Amino acid sequence: MTTSRGFAAPQAKDALGPFTFERRAVGPTDIHIDIAFCGVCHSDIHQVHDEWGGGGIFPMVPGHEIVGTVTAVGNEVTKFAVGDLAGVGCFVDSGRTCRSCAEGLEQYCEKGMVATYNGRDKDGQPTYGGYSSDMVVDEAYALTIPKSLDLAGVAPLLCAGITTYSPLRHWKITTGQKVGVVGLGGLGHMALKFAKAFGAHVVQFTTSSGKIADAKRLGADEVVLSTDATAMAAHAGSFDFMLDTVSGEHDYMQYLNLLKRDGTMTLLGVPERPAMLHPFPLIMGRRSLAGSLIGGIAETQEMLDFCGTHNITADVEVIAMPEINAGYERMLKNDVKYRFVIDMKTLPA
Repeated sequence: MTTSRGFAAPQAKDALGPFTFERRAVGPTDIHIDIAFCGVCHSDIHQVHDEWGGGGIFPMVPGHEIVGTVTAVGNEVTKFAVGDLAGVGCFVDSGRTCRSCAEGLEQYCEKGMVATYNGRDKDGQPTYGGYSSDMVVDEAYALTIPKSLDLAGVAPLLCAGITTYSPLRHWKITTGQKVGVVGLGGLGHMALKFAKAFGAHVVQFTTSSGKIADAKRLGADEVVLSTDATAMAAHAGSFDFMLDTVSGEHDYMQYLNLLKRDGTMTLLGVPERPAMLHPFPLIMGRRSLAGSLIGGIAETQEMLDFCGTHNITADVEVIAMPEINAGYERMLKNDVKYRFVIDMKTLPA
């Protein structure tokens, strides 16, 4: 066993504070990572506040956007060597035997993936996340990080990046297509970057006029205020694909009507309450409303390699570990462009 330091919520809705816990010893196929940076995902707040039901596992050490340096490897490890950069995303294991796992879609494992935190490992012990000094993970669930990229900007790619990359790849977005991105936050700004890199004509939708200039800086070909009925109507029936990244309650209908016949809108955000939806926009245009969940290990590695080739990282604000509770408050006010990343050198001894 290894003693690790982190920040944890003792109980649901509690502030995070220093927490000491045990990691398992490095096994034959494991690697040990000294964590350099960990991104702060909005789902961290949901789970610390125990808002998704099912009962959170406390004390809870959040964090599933993890990058760092390999400091030890098991005697059967072939993918990593001491000194390599490595990343860990939203899960650290899966059943490995079902159809989804066999197809490299471990996030849909029929036995359930093992979440990086707020889950239980195969030995029944709680999993603790990346708001910590280090972690031990099976090499099969760790990612290789391109050395050319800024490490702090890479961390959010392990969740926000793959969550937006995967649906764009699955629905084969390419040059000449018109893609809409709904929401310009942690997910939305990555969706915009990827859709543009895939060659699409990208239209960013936002409710904030203050985000227009930034959306254009990030690569948007057009920016539409979703509160402007005339501007929305001008795009009716014109989109091949739309990616909705918004977690707050909003009207899906106004975006479904913007799709072409056979167009698809994919949902990534999870509002607190179920949405009302009339079937006519789907029926009349043979349109599809879909959802998508992160990505498998192989696709996440593909995404990281793509980012290395195209020099894509998240726009981040690096914070110290003791600032995390203030960071949560700012996130709830949408006061971040576009992802907080914790510098683990600031973790108190």
